Amino acid sequence: MNKIKIMSVFGTRPDAIKMAPLVKILKKDNRFDSIVCVTGQHREMLDQVIDVFDIKPDYNLKIMKKSQTLQYITTSIMEKLGKVLDKECPDMILVHGDTATCLVSSLTSFYRKIPIGHVEAGLRTFDPYSPFPEEMNRKLVGSLATLHFCPTNSNYQNLLREGINKDNLIITGNTVIDALKTTITDNYTFSNDKLNQVDFTNKRVITLTAHRNENLGKPLEDICDAILEIANQFDDVLFVYAVHLNPAVMNVVYKKLDNHKNILLTKPLNVRDLHNLMNQSFMIMTDSGGLQEEAPSLGKPVLVLRKETERPEAIEAGTVKLSGVSKDNIVKDAIELLTNEEVYKQMSCAVNPYGDGQASKRIIDGIFSYFNKE
Repeated sequence: MNKIKIMSVFGTRPDAIKMAPLVKILKKDNRFDSIVCVTGQHREMLDQVIDVFDIKPDYNLKIMKKSQTLQYITTSIMEKLGKVLDKECPDMILVHGDTATCLVSSLTSFYRKIPIGHVEAGLRTFDPYSPFPEEMNRKLVGSLATLHFCPTNSNYQNLLREGINKDNLIITGNTVIDALKTTITDNYTFSNDKLNQVDFTNKRVITLTAHRNENLGKPLEDICDAILEIANQFDDVLFVYAVHLNPAVMNVVYKKLDNHKNILLTKPLNVRDLHNLMNQSFMIMTDSGGLQEEAPSLGKPVLVLRKETERPEAIEAGTVKLSGVSKDNIVKDAIELLTNEEVYKQMSCAVNPYGDGQASKRIIDGIFSYFNKE
């Protein structure tokens, strides 16, 4: 039997983290001929991840440029990826999530009638402008994709309601849980030496990230004001904020939070440092989707710094709480976790809704079944 040629296409740091375990298992499975194409939508941050997981792309489109626009990303990927697809003629491409790379790669493949497998399918906020442009990206990919790999039953039900054939839907769990199994280690030494100086024994460390487009401006300023108030109230708390490289984030964060004894600002962390930081933290505060999925596997409560989340199953399970972007709400929810042991225990012991770390295997088995239907 001929091998099934699968091309995995991704371009951002979060997508690379979640696609890495899938790429690795595809490479080892002799049923498949695996090709990796990265778009370079995020260059430096993407390179960190593929280095950590020892992934060697067959193609790197290197599209990133300073002050790139969505229109530029769209046209650049479509032109460059089209040439790769014409050369390789894969049996299926795999895309992930809701990035511009995901949408444009899907559309470029659709134009060539190449089947599309959508990893992390079915997430919805039902607001086309929040998150922007991710919500519309994933809806459009849902219309283009052939196979839909849903992390949870909630995602599966979303796609059923949108009229997707249930035979093309597979509940897999989230591949980020697969990735965590390879990155967390005991007695970890951080590559960022600032983190090696952190007193995890005597400090309650809070891992913090906030950078989403919809939080830029006043929401981010309010988030920073909330962090400052909490840091002033609790001397045994240390915030470790991995600050995104976007100047609109850095300018606000460093102006408001720099040089505080209970706040450590760092550059973006590589995936191993971030996962091990989370593992040693007291709790997580974030507007990141990925961290909402990762932290529950580590038994860490999560406060989500957004007005809505496309991961309602985590709220239902009790592993995360939607704090929003209002200063008062963020402060209130953080103080509750810092002072109420029962609330903290309930959140930290809640069952993780994102699977058992076998998502990648379910995905490749689903692909094999698709190409070998009688």
